[in-house]
Amino acid sequence: MKNSTISYKRHRFPQQVIAHAVWLYFRFPLSLRLVEEMLLERGIVVSYETIRRWGWKFGPAYVKQLRRRRPSQRDVWHLDEVVVSIAGRKHWLWRAVDQDGYVLDELVHSRRDTKAARRLLIRLLKKQGMPPKRIITDKLRSYGAAKRDVMPAVEHRSHKGLNNRAENSHLPLRKRERTMQGFRSAGSLQRFISIFSALRNLFVTPHHKRSALATHIHRVLAIAYWKAVTSAAA
Repeated sequence: MKNSTISYKRHRFPQQVIAHAVWLYFRFPLSLRLVEEMLLERGIVVSYETIRRWGWKFGPAYVKQLRRRRPSQRDVWHLDEVVVSIAGRKHWLWRAVDQDGYVLDELVHSRRDTKAARRLLIRLLKKQGMPPKRIITDKLRSYGAAKRDVMPAVEHRSHKGLNNRAENSHLPLRKRERTMQGFRSAGSLQRFISIFSALRNLFVTPHHKRSALATHIHRVLAIAYWKAVTSAAA
């Protein structure tokens, strides 16, 4: 692991404690107060507000290092959108996942229209570096209009029954939403999911490697990579 721009200078706690707290909060459906209690059981006295600050400060830096890994090479994108209530107003979380259920990108937008779908596709092309063989969506017409504009040669299958991969990808965030009792702003949701999904991508076993041994090996390697990422200080 090359040196990163992550710096733990002027922090009272060592990087292992900070990284562990961030991992607990974003990897599992735990509240900040529960993470505080789990650390206390280990003899680490730290407030939940400090853990919150660690998450917002170090989470994006960790994600930046995780994203240095190669983009997904899978050639089918599943796209879906789900409504999220923020301060009493409807927002839409647009998400793309690949065949293994790995999150490729997410976008929080106030509208459910072609403009938002187009923006998601443009972001995906930039991140992945090449178009997919096929995209699969529900029957929302905005996907078809955006696809014709951004990637007209790509095959598009529009069928609700085919899109279970993307629809199921919303479930982990729904659990977190209930634990956190909602999100305060669209910006906070966008920041949270960027960290949350990056960690989930690292630790969740691919669908084609779901044996007990493969799952164990995958998690051991993921933990080792996480430790390498979070210990690389400038």
